Amino acid sequence: MGERFVELGAELVICGRRLAVLEETARRIGERTGGKVTPIQCDVRDAGRVEAMMDEIWRSGPLAVLVNNAAGTFLAKTENLSHRAVDAVLSTTLHGAVYCTISAGRRWMAAGAKGAVLSILSPTTITGRAYTVPSAIAKTGLLAMTRSLAVEWGSKGIRLVAIAPGLFPTPGASARLLPGERDGVGGPAQRIPLGRVGEHAELANLASYLVSDQAAYITGEMIVIDGGAHLRTSGAEDLLSWTDEQWEELRRKRK
Repeated sequence: MGERFVELGAELVICGRRLAVLEETARRIGERTGGKVTPIQCDVRDAGRVEAMMDEIWRSGPLAVLVNNAAGTFLAKTENLSHRAVDAVLSTTLHGAVYCTISAGRRWMAAGAKGAVLSILSPTTITGRAYTVPSAIAKTGLLAMTRSLAVEWGSKGIRLVAIAPGLFPTPGASARLLPGERDGVGGPAQRIPLGRVGEHAELANLASYLVSDQAAYITGEMIVIDGGAHLRTSGAEDLLSWTDEQWEELRRKRK
C-alpha cells in the first residue's frame, strides 16, 4: 500500500517499533520507486511517543494522509485470555489508531488544513465477530471512530474512511491466523464466492483512490474488499468446531 502511494508521487513516512525493519523497508521501497520514504521509530501504544512522532513529521511539512494499519491479534479461546492479552490487542489496534488520529486532526485544524484518515479494519467488523473478541472490539471501535469523526470533523475538511480487507495472504499473518490451511483448493479460498484470495495490488489501488481527491465526497464509509466472503461467514465460526487438542497444538506452536 505504501509503495503504491510512493509510485503515485507521495512522500511516505512509515513508523513502527523496530527501527532496523523500518530502515530496510524504506530502502527497499525507495530503490523500487525512486521516491522518498522516511522511517520513524514509534510505539503507537504510547500517546507521548505518538505526539513526538507527529512533531517530527510536521517539522518537514504537514501530513496529508494518515493510515492506521497497526494491529495485533492472535488465536485463543476468550476464556483463556489474560488482561495483558486483551490489552495487547486493544492498545495497538484501537488505542494506537485513536492516538494517531486525534494527534493529526488537532494539527490539521490548528493550521486550517484539510486531511484524510484511512483505517484498515476487517470484514468481521460487519458482524462484530472475529477470531478473537478483543480484535472484534478494536475493529468495531475503529469503525465507530470513523463514522463519528466524519460528522464531527467534516466541516473542517477532514475525511475519515475505512477499508475492510479479506484474505490478502502474507507469510507471517497466514502462519498465525490460518494455521495448517492452504491458500488454494481446500483452503480458505473455497469459502470465498469469487474463488480466490485477494491480490495486494487490488488493496493498494483501493486505498489510493479513497485518500485521493477523486474520492473527496466520500467520508464515514467502510469499503469491504474480500471477494464476497463476508456474505457467507465472518470466519470466526470455523473455530467453534475446534477440539481442545487443536487449541492446545496452536498454543504450543505459538510458544
